[in-house]
Amino acid sequence: MMAGRAHGHRNRLRRLIPRVLLIIFAVYAVSFAIYLLRQPHRPPPPDPTLRTDVRDGFRAPPSSQKPWPRLPSFLPWVGGPAPPPHTCEAYFGNGFSRRVEVLPARGGGGGWFRCHHSETLGSSICEGARVRLDPALIAMSRGGEPLEQVMGRAEEEELPKYEPGALLVERPSAGRMAPLVDTGFLNNYVPTGGIGMHTMRALLESARVVPPGELHCSQWVEEPTLLVTRFEYANLFHTITDWYSAYVSSRVTNLPNRPNVVFVDGHCKAQLEQTWEALFSSVTYAKNFSGPVCFRRAILSPLGYETAMFKGLSESFSCEGASAQSLRGKPDYDKTARLSEFGEMIVASFGLPQDDIMSSKKSNGLNVLFVRREDYLAHPRHSGKVESRLSNEREVYDAIDKWAKGLKCKVNVINGLFAHMNMKEQLRAVLEASVVIGAHGAGLTHLVSATPDTKVLEIISSMYRRPHFALISQWKALEYHAINLPGSYARITDVISELSNILTGLGC
Repeated sequence: MMAGRAHGHRNRLRRLIPRVLLIIFAVYAVSFAIYLLRQPHRPPPPDPTLRTDVRDGFRAPPSSQKPWPRLPSFLPWVGGPAPPPHTCEAYFGNGFSRRVEVLPARGGGGGWFRCHHSETLGSSICEGARVRLDPALIAMSRGGEPLEQVMGRAEEEELPKYEPGALLVERPSAGRMAPLVDTGFLNNYVPTGGIGMHTMRALLESARVVPPGELHCSQWVEEPTLLVTRFEYANLFHTITDWYSAYVSSRVTNLPNRPNVVFVDGHCKAQLEQTWEALFSSVTYAKNFSGPVCFRRAILSPLGYETAMFKGLSESFSCEGASAQSLRGKPDYDKTARLSEFGEMIVASFGLPQDDIMSSKKSNGLNVLFVRREDYLAHPRHSGKVESRLSNEREVYDAIDKWAKGLKCKVNVINGLFAHMNMKEQLRAVLEASVVIGAHGAGLTHLVSATPDTKVLEIISSMYRRPHFALISQWKALEYHAINLPGSYARITDVISELSNILTGLGC
């Protein structure tokens, strides 16, 4: 009897304990909720270095930088073995294999500065963290003005001249202000190389290191930014060398997205600026900042004169174009797909669907693109008149157009008046072309973006026997033909005969 009562008591306790625990938990939860509701809202204190009140320059949020597009010819730039000096890949790819720590990074914070040096090109890509640029210590015009407002302005006014301290880098530890580099460093890693006004060297010569807390910035740019100085900014060939240098700098420094660009020059706005804006995340002029501007990470892009595209005009090196697919299977340092990769970068930046264009190229007949030279106003010192490289250009174009209409196969002769076409229209015309023909001139630099099956016919006057476009064709593995004139007048029969042979090879 007693055992039965004890057993029943234990059962009641088993049922009661969970209920008591549930009530205790509910009381605790309600009490904690009331406590949270009675607390005042205190946001975390802001980081004083993260400035968001940008007015005259730019400071984009972290998500605003454009991603790199998918490029069929892309090959890795970092992580692999360095190419041997003076090989094709060392010229066009990552030959910047010597890393020089100017101001080493330390775990405790602060800035750093380093240069990636190319023995082959004799130049360096330099970068740093916690870097300040002071526009007030740079003598140059403001830049970015409409061309019509600055007609007659001298080029010397547009190029930067630096006072000491124009560039500052914060050292990771205490110390006095001191030069960032000495003359020996500049001679070894940023030599003038025959460039009369080496603005990147001059900027580094002005640079100083300062102790923590001494940058005194009016604003911060949080994202990686390229500092670029342009010279012949209105000429397509020279501008493409600047674009290529900026692209290589971004890849060598392994940037996760396309960087911002700051022009450290005072040139007026030009048509080619549209492509800078398409290629990179944003573009502004140094003088547009209202005061000293600081960068979490800044990269000094080498001058376009120091790229393989420019050096190839005077230096002899073995380099042939090849497909990225072939180089992935069998690496060859004396071949390159880098120029094709870069041409795809330009095309992708304008959102041109290359596959669709290739498909229409096969179904709509053969396009013969005649790149024309025509008058246009290029820069403040320009008369608006373009020097003729082919004295009977119009006659040649009209004759080709008339001849093509009588062919059995469908041939479309495209009038390439590039000076009156925007960049996207120019690129589409080049991509759709089976043959690109024209007199020697900057417009032929668009061959960088041509498809691998494009044929080239350059008409070269005796005054302009220069290798620019033969070399680009070689570095892109494009089939190249030339007609060398005794003067500047082309015989119609000679041009049509050469073009006919090319079209025959295309099955026409």
